[in-house]
Amino acid sequence: MQSPPASPEELAALEHRIDAWLARAMKENPAIEAVERSDDDLVRWFVRLRGEEKDVWTAWWTLRQRTFQFETYLMPAPEENRAEVFEQLLRRNRKLTGLHAEIGEEDAIFLRGSLPVAAVNEAELDRVLGSMWAAVELIFRPAMRLAFASRFNG
Repeated sequence: MQSPPASPEELAALEHRIDAWLARAMKENPAIEAVERSDDDLVRWFVRLRGEEKDVWTAWWTLRQRTFQFETYLMPAPEENRAEVFEQLLRRNRKLTGLHAEIGEEDAIFLRGSLPVAAVNEAELDRVLGSMWAAVELIFRPAMRLAFASRFNG
C-alpha cells in the first residue's frame, strides 16, 4: 500500500529537520566528511563519508512527496565471477536492515532503501546512515575481491 502524500508544509518542515540533523551529525560524527544539497528540482542531500573498507563514499538522500529514499553506489559491474558476486549480494541482502543491494545503471551495484515520509525522524535518520555505513563495510571488500579477483591476486 502506498503512503499518503505529504503536504508542501509537511515536506518543508521535514526538509528543515533533515538539514538540522545533518548539520549536528556532521559536527558529532567523524565519519561524515561533507554534506551538500542538490541545486536541481529535487530535494536531495549528498552525504560524503569516510569508511574503513571503502575509503570514501557518498550517501544520496532524496525527499519525495511520499518517500524518503536513500542509496549509495557500492561498486562497478563485476568483471569476473558475476554469478558468485550476485549470489553473495543476494545472500547479504538477508542481513541488511532497511536496505538492499541492487543492479543499477551500467550493471553497477548500489545499496538502496526508502521510508514513508511519515516515518522519518531523528532516530530513523541515524539508523539509516548507520545501516548504510555498516552495509558498505560488510559488503564492499568481499564483493570487490570476487568481482575483480585477478586484480587482487595478481
